[in-house]
Amino acid sequence: MSIRFFDETGNFNLIDEKYVKRWITAVITSRNMTVGNINYLFCDDKYLIQVNRQYLNHDTYTDIITFDYVVGSLVSGDILISVERVKENASILDLSFEEEMLRVLIHGVLHLLGQEDKTEKDAREMRSMENESIGLWREMFHEKQLS
Repeated sequence: MSIRFFDETGNFNLIDEKYVKRWITAVITSRNMTVGNINYLFCDDKYLIQVNRQYLNHDTYTDIITFDYVVGSLVSGDILISVERVKENASILDLSFEEEMLRVLIHGVLHLLGQEDKTEKDAREMRSMENESIGLWREMFHEKQLS
């Protein structure tokens, strides 16, 4: 079982992968689930909108698409992230790129854990869970504070 990161853009380097893997594992296990195979693909808008059109019949830009392969308590899936969207959203929200990337990374995991975000209530719950997870990041890696 593993958490793996792939870069389709050719020029994206995730902040410390080792720490991100430990954090994601901690979030999953804190919900009494087990890490299966989770693959992250970092891509650009063009790549992600093609996937969005082909597999979800959506013709919109997005920062993340999550494909859920969870079986029982084994958390597996493919999570595609547009680095361009994350950068733009970080700028709009006046956040560091690193914080917004962590938020999106865990957003996909929370979907795999069953959290939806289609309704306003679900979206508030998702944001709360994201904030809780970012808090866990800060607790685990206080020396790696987000800028």
